[in-house]
Amino acid sequence: MTKKGTLEIVCGSMFSGKTEELMRRLKRAEYAKQKALTIKHHIDNRKSVSCIVSHDGNQRQAHALDGSKEGFEEILAMIGDDTEIVGVDEAQFFPEQIVDLVQILVASGKRVIAAGLDMNFRGEPFGVMPALMAMADDVTKLKAICMKCGADAHYTQRLIDGEPAKWDDPIIVVGAEECYEARCRECYAIDMPLSLNAAVACAHA
Repeated sequence: MTKKGTLEIVCGSMFSGKTEELMRRLKRAEYAKQKALTIKHHIDNRKSVSCIVSHDGNQRQAHALDGSKEGFEEILAMIGDDTEIVGVDEAQFFPEQIVDLVQILVASGKRVIAAGLDMNFRGEPFGVMPALMAMADDVTKLKAICMKCGADAHYTQRLIDGEPAKWDDPIIVVGAEECYEARCRECYAIDMPLSLNAAVACAHA
């Protein structure tokens, strides 16, 4: 009987060090002579198409997927019996099929490490991350430093011309320091719809 693998999640806001931590774990495993494969979503081409790159400038070769069925089949074909670890960066960008892929990998004995944003710029759970976190053997939630006050930050603030983005702006806008900041709960701001503002007001009444 094949020994089951494990799923580790590294999550947090932007600038919290998620990709850096993913690369650290993969490199540590490779020091122990374990074979690792890294995948990323092709939409994340901010600094490289063929690598994952941390905000500190460290990088690691990765296979870029478009999230299609063919892409997942390609990855499964790449992963041989000697592959022990699979790293997934920016997991929040992938469609629901990534959950199935992760389950297949874990069932076949692989150690899967997935890093991603747990919340989008609205402060809502982001994509498949809640499902992956619920399935995980271990969840590490990293914090950034609020770029306004210096407190611990776990929100991702999207800015347009220096002002908070509107609630109805697109969920996915790939960028870095030019349009995002890490913010604490006190400094985070979003222009919520009137219905949500009313609900929040009632909750605090």
